[in-house]
Amino acid sequence: MLERLGTSWTGLAVVVVSGVVVYLVVIALSRFAGVRSLAKMSSFDFAATVAVGSTIASTLVGSASLATGALGLALLFGLQYLVATLRRRGVLRGLVDNEPILLMAGREVVEGNLRHARVSREELWSQLRLNGVQRLDQVHAVVMETTGDFSVLKAGEPVDAELVHGIRGRELLG
Repeated sequence: MLERLGTSWTGLAVVVVSGVVVYLVVIALSRFAGVRSLAKMSSFDFAATVAVGSTIASTLVGSASLATGALGLALLFGLQYLVATLRRRGVLRGLVDNEPILLMAGREVVEGNLRHARVSREELWSQLRLNGVQRLDQVHAVVMETTGDFSVLKAGEPVDAELVHGIRGRELLG
């Protein structure tokens, strides 16, 4: 019966054993490398997380052996740990991290930064709506973060200078 579905009891057992082992390997590696290893703090982190997911999937469905999958996961987590350590020391920051960029300062759209970020006005308006903005005078700033996410800082509340440090165009905030 299972053969007609393209599998066998042995094939199913391999998926179950691989799934349990890969799950335990991911837990062990994420404990070693830290929770940041699966966080989406930059586009590099996102790409590494996708690669981890792809490696897990390949191992589960048998296109990669359990040993190959475990080694691949160890390599990805190890690289993520190394890059995070070097990034924290400032060695790779400019190479692997995008720079947050100011897209709006108050009611004014920063056109040059919008073009640089390759964001349309329609995408900007969508992000404002998603953040509950109903009027442009409610906006203090819109920042495209290193992850590609948008942060909307509301008008009327003071913003610490430290929070806008490192943002391209922050001088427009006054």
